[in-house]
Amino acid sequence: MTRYPRDLRGYGRTTPDPRWPGGARVAISMVLNFEEGGENCVLHGDAASEAFLSDIAGAAQWPGQRHWNMESIYDYGARAGFWRLHRLFTGLNLPLTIYGVATALARAPEQVAAMKEAGWEIASHGLKWVEHKDMPEAEERAQIAEAIRLHTEVVGERPRGWYTGRCSVNTVRLTAEEGGFDWISDTYDDDLPYWVEAGERDQLVIPYTLEANDMRFATAPGYIEGEQFFTYLKDSFDTLYAEGLAGAPKMFSVGLHNRLIGRPGKVAGLKRFLEYARGHEGVWFATRGEIAAHWAATHPPVRCERPSQMSRARFIEVFGGVYEHSAWIAERAFDLQLGPAHDCLEGMASALARMFRSASADERLGVLTAHPDLAGKLAQAKRLTAESTNEQASAGLDALSDAERATFEALNTQYTKKFGFPFIIAVKDNTKASILHAFHRRLAHNRNRELAEACAQVERIAWHRLSAMGL
Repeated sequence: MTRYPRDLRGYGRTTPDPRWPGGARVAISMVLNFEEGGENCVLHGDAASEAFLSDIAGAAQWPGQRHWNMESIYDYGARAGFWRLHRLFTGLNLPLTIYGVATALARAPEQVAAMKEAGWEIASHGLKWVEHKDMPEAEERAQIAEAIRLHTEVVGERPRGWYTGRCSVNTVRLTAEEGGFDWISDTYDDDLPYWVEAGERDQLVIPYTLEANDMRFATAPGYIEGEQFFTYLKDSFDTLYAEGLAGAPKMFSVGLHNRLIGRPGKVAGLKRFLEYARGHEGVWFATRGEIAAHWAATHPPVRCERPSQMSRARFIEVFGGVYEHSAWIAERAFDLQLGPAHDCLEGMASALARMFRSASADERLGVLTAHPDLAGKLAQAKRLTAESTNEQASAGLDALSDAERATFEALNTQYTKKFGFPFIIAVKDNTKASILHAFHRRLAHNRNRELAEACAQVERIAWHRLSAMGL
């Protein structure tokens, strides 16, 4: 059995109403990454200098050497950029979440004191601002633990939120399993928070952003002036605000870095955006911790039985009767690469229908012939499956007059004689009158056309049965 771990469905076609405080139409999470002093540097025991997210075009790591220009650019972020942003946010009285690299915070006591005085949320951004993609799982787990220890020592309390950034495939799972975070953010896959299951624990994920992010000043294609940053943030905000007005409020994350947006020519665009957003009613500026607390209270986790996580026996028990007397369809569907996208009505309808469609002609015919005649002798003898009994009753086929029953029996006989399988129709889509009309219409088909029609009706019946399960 192979299972596909990526969740390509999310909330599906209908997102939940976050019910933001005060009826806000959009929640804005401003995030400032404090990485300066935690980046790759031989002074920090690293093998090479930093090469990521700076104003040095085409920067490369220098193995075994200090890169003075790179260090100096990072230093600007801590020395000047941070304080420019501190004055901006405290002057506007706006909340801020800090993604603080633990070793960077340890080298910045004055800045940490200013963060605390401002009442900003200080989340963890890992132990060091380095790449984790090739890091062994045990080492990454140990670094997470050390980051928490050092953060607690430096800040005075443990971090309640986490974002690694340059993460590995294990990061989300490891931080969720750590068990002490109200939220984690190493995903970019939604406009709203959501829950993931980490063993017996439910972990809230607040997705982050790499596009409404000043890192685009240091990547190509990217921004080259503050006005471009403002325009992108404004367009994003306007779209989300309109969705909120239409009854589908969302969350808007904005990512910032001291050494990037902290430059004079760039920060002007950020300032224009903050003033623009503040000028709208129904905007909730919040820390990620505040968003997490609201989501946990308003949309607590709800666990349910998921098809993609069922055992084979349970899967066949639940879905073996969806196709009439044809449990083999469920048996084959279980062996597909099922994942979160199949944990819904459309997902399971698709998985089962694929096995029906890919079956041999004789196997598909066997499914058709497994269906009972409508209002036939099995129904009268009460020998139908529970599903068929309920379906026929929904159109009143369990309460026919003698004349109506005689009509159905005659049509059943005529149809079966011509096509070699019983007349099949999704009764829940029909009435007695429309079923009789379909009988006469379809009796005029040739066998190939009617075989296709009957198979389509089998799939529709399966859809109704899955729907009745509450998927």
